[in-house]
Amino acid sequence: MIVFPAIDLKAGQVVRLSEGDMDRATVYGDNPAAQAMMFAEAGSEHLHVVDLDGSFAGATQNREAVEAIVKAFPGHVQLGGGIRDRAGVEGWFKLGVSRVVMGSAALKDPEFVKDMAKEWEDGIVVAVDAKDGMVATEGWAEVSDVPVVDLARRFEDAGVAALLFTDIGRDGLLKGVNIDATVDLARRVDIPVIASGGVKGIDDIHVLSLNAHEGIEGVITGRALYEGKLDLAAAIAMGVRA
Repeated sequence: MIVFPAIDLKAGQVVRLSEGDMDRATVYGDNPAAQAMMFAEAGSEHLHVVDLDGSFAGATQNREAVEAIVKAFPGHVQLGGGIRDRAGVEGWFKLGVSRVVMGSAALKDPEFVKDMAKEWEDGIVVAVDAKDGMVATEGWAEVSDVPVVDLARRFEDAGVAALLFTDIGRDGLLKGVNIDATVDLARRVDIPVIASGGVKGIDDIHVLSLNAHEGIEGVITGRALYEGKLDLAAAIAMGVRA
């Protein structure tokens, strides 16, 4: 199971939001590339990066910071946030991003996302962000009437690399991962699932690793790392044993 340390970008700074609220951002640094290198030095070979401003604007807003991260980080970078057209997808892959995460586009233009998944093998991750079981888009500012499982099933046999499942109500709050919902989704689809939202410590990593056989590919963690509640090296070691 892969442990993805997260770097969320707002105005070029490393931040974490509470429940996806841009007005509830905690700043953890102003050098994203240096933060990426710190994660690499702790043993991380995978990194999850989100352009938060891009998620709301519908187009990349933190390009310079993302490019610096990709250049500095020796492993695989998974990037999301405002990537909603072919030029954006192709541009990031050419710059060295390993995977592109698409959320709003997956709900509003699923055929486009499927086309990208066919064109970029193992390169497209579909974000299924949940608020009370329904899919949220536009940086989580809009909640649809589409159940999470329904959206996920639209992409079975489409060639997407993984589903990124986030429980918005837990994101950035250190409440613990919604294990039950994550495992339930993994059991109901044939696509690997990445858990996100609420990691509070090593126990979350342990429980998820015990359920990796259900189809859980990995877990994203941010605030727990930045606030010293989770040791990245220990988390990675536990994930490797899964």
